[in-house]
Amino acid sequence: AVGLYNLGQSCCLNSLLQVFLMNIRFTRILRRITVPPSPAQRRSNVPYQMLLLLEEMQCGKCKAVGPTELARCLAQHRVKLFVQHDAAQLFLTLWNLLKKQMKKTELVEELSDLYTICIQEHLACQKCSLEIKSNSTMLTLPLPVLDANSYRLKTLEDCLQYFFHPEELTGPNMCFCQQCGRKTTFLQSMKLVHLPQTLTLHLKRFCFERSSRTHKLSHSLPFPRELDLREVLTEDQCLADDSEKATWRYELFAVVAHSGSTSCGHYCAYIWSLTECKWYCFNDSEVCQVSWDDVKCTYGHSGLYWRETAYLLFYMKKHPQ
Repeated sequence: AVGLYNLGQSCCLNSLLQVFLMNIRFTRILRRITVPPSPAQRRSNVPYQMLLLLEEMQCGKCKAVGPTELARCLAQHRVKLFVQHDAAQLFLTLWNLLKKQMKKTELVEELSDLYTICIQEHLACQKCSLEIKSNSTMLTLPLPVLDANSYRLKTLEDCLQYFFHPEELTGPNMCFCQQCGRKTTFLQSMKLVHLPQTLTLHLKRFCFERSSRTHKLSHSLPFPRELDLREVLTEDQCLADDSEKATWRYELFAVVAHSGSTSCGHYCAYIWSLTECKWYCFNDSEVCQVSWDDVKCTYGHSGLYWRETAYLLFYMKKHPQ
């Protein structure tokens, strides 16, 4: 457990790097990349620079290292430095760069298997028998923390159920039905097809108001240490066989938490060490061992707007011992 120095508003990047590099399954992929042949190519290659950072963290004796070269590399790919980032957006950017720059096909496939969620979207006309199905992949499940009436959802399980709950598209949201020849009411639903080894959940705590200002939702939202998707979702919300569903048991691996406001905030990461079986808090260059009760402090609190609040949750599949 080694910290990363803050280069200037780089707490978001530091937290995500720690989540990537503390994931043993990810580093197994990273260690097998093809090293770019020229110095210029190595400087601009995100997987290679991430590998160098990993080796510096593991081989050095310092309590923290500076991710300077990786930050310069990311700047070449239009990832701005010295600005506040949204952790969910930056996570997607990093993952896309990793996937794009890994030359070995098998490594790209392994990276996808490690993080990619597969769903099927259903659109059914409520006036006739027309049904449209489309398959898609997602890196994170963006979970609303409020329902359609702006009531607070009380638990992570409630958020998951609400995300997969069918929605009736009426009024201005009606769709054109080719069989009916006009706009009609459709029922939109999503069904879960496949879950990856590392499941990433994005709690949508930043909401846009009509005034175009972004507001942070800090209310309490408990999340479990163990999550069984078979117990959370109904049969109608899944499109998977029994062998696939048998793997849908997860344990919490990491929490990326945000403190402060939307305009002035800070990120840190709570990560379960797979080798030491301990929780650590990674707050830039400061790293300390923490308890599960410390992690639960990121549930949120309505009256404590500036307090740390979980924003990204990373769950890892449980394997039968």
